[in-house]
Amino acid sequence: MANTVRTRFAPSPTGYMHVGNLRTALYTYLQARHNGGTFILRIEDTDQGRLVEGATDIIYNTLKATGLTWDEGPDIGGPVGPYVQSERMGMFKQYAEELVRKGEAYYCFCTNERLEALHESQKAAGEMTHYDGHCRNLSQEEVEAKLAAGEPYVIRQKIPTEGKTAFDDLVFGHIEVDNSELDDQILLKTDGMPTYNFANVVDDHLMGITHVIRGSEYLSSTPKYNLLYKAFGWEIPTYIHCPPVMKDAQHKLSKRNGDASYQDLVAKGYLPAAVLNYLLLLGWAPEGEQEIFNLDEMIRIWDPTRISKSPAIFDPLKLRAINAAYIRALPAEEFRRLADPFIDQAVHRDIDRDLLCANLQPRCEVLEDIPPQLDFFDAALPFDAELYRNKKQKTTPESAKEALEALLPVLEGEADWNRDAIFEVCRKKAEEMEKKNGWLLYPLGIALSGKSRTPGGGTDLAAMLGKEETLARLRAALAAL
Repeated sequence: MANTVRTRFAPSPTGYMHVGNLRTALYTYLQARHNGGTFILRIEDTDQGRLVEGATDIIYNTLKATGLTWDEGPDIGGPVGPYVQSERMGMFKQYAEELVRKGEAYYCFCTNERLEALHESQKAAGEMTHYDGHCRNLSQEEVEAKLAAGEPYVIRQKIPTEGKTAFDDLVFGHIEVDNSELDDQILLKTDGMPTYNFANVVDDHLMGITHVIRGSEYLSSTPKYNLLYKAFGWEIPTYIHCPPVMKDAQHKLSKRNGDASYQDLVAKGYLPAAVLNYLLLLGWAPEGEQEIFNLDEMIRIWDPTRISKSPAIFDPLKLRAINAAYIRALPAEEFRRLADPFIDQAVHRDIDRDLLCANLQPRCEVLEDIPPQLDFFDAALPFDAELYRNKKQKTTPESAKEALEALLPVLEGEADWNRDAIFEVCRKKAEEMEKKNGWLLYPLGIALSGKSRTPGGGTDLAAMLGKEETLARLRAALAAL
């Protein structure tokens, strides 16, 4: 196990999947796969007050939808389970007590009242609140008497008071912290439950985790983690701390602020593969100019040293551009499958959807762009005759009337109602009138839709709407001119 790369993604089931969380999952997955290692899913559900029903399923479904498949986890098991932290609770007390025996931790019997008074006085003196070591040097007899009397206690880590603790991070380099700045953190709470920081270290060791990938907000806790590893005589993992994902220069992207989750993005019509591709580049730079990568390519090119130290600012326009590239590359039938629910929101009549999708696919960056483009299908929109004025096509309201009057009998007489047949009779009419196609067809598109920009030109719209509706709209448009 020691020679194999083993990484873990350890989310808390507290709601939707935040994009920063999914980025951590991606980087953790890539680190394992690039090195032929093992990717583990561990659910950290010890903070019972913040758990959200159904959130664990969201984690599973998001990872599956984006292709980040795990090798060991709660649903599939593995050699170092259980993989749900609340199911591992029985083991932590023995590890905390082992540290007490080694002189690396101690029982603390301070009451909440004493700690609150201590912190108030520290604040009043302008100090950072910290534990003052009151129980750190209790004699063995004092400790045993208090335990025998059933006094409530926590177990605290005994941080060295002198010297430095140093560690190396693949992103942030060599970091040293004065031990005097570190607090004697609680390892085991009064109820016998481990704190997040303690459970994390023990679980990572027992699961053989070789590379810990997480947010840079944990940099300040890492010296305490390392002191725990050393106290137990365990091997310290390689650290890869990622800078935060920011909404802008001042604000972190967060679920609490209602910022877009992965689920929100998919509901708007972003493709899972495009979101993943964008998250790869959110604080990580590939070599060269290429920006579109499938998952296999990401695995091949992954290099954690290319993660930036600077916070990554979430750029919706860049995400749209990447999503547009993915939409363009979809096979026609796959685009139709994905587009249909969005077309259903706007169109409630029978139209040629394959033809519509052929026109929509190059005009769509995100699937939610679709409904606003289709608002004319159910009922012709009222419009201003000035829409017919177009310099490029050399059309005016007056020329539009001439064009539509010429088109009406031609279309009335067309029996073979499909796009190619409609275009051919219109082309012949334009030739006969010694006009360019656009001069004749631009007004047709306006007459049928009431819009200057539509998913398809006049002949495509006519084919989609059908003969009866096309002629009815044409006559109405002529009557209005």
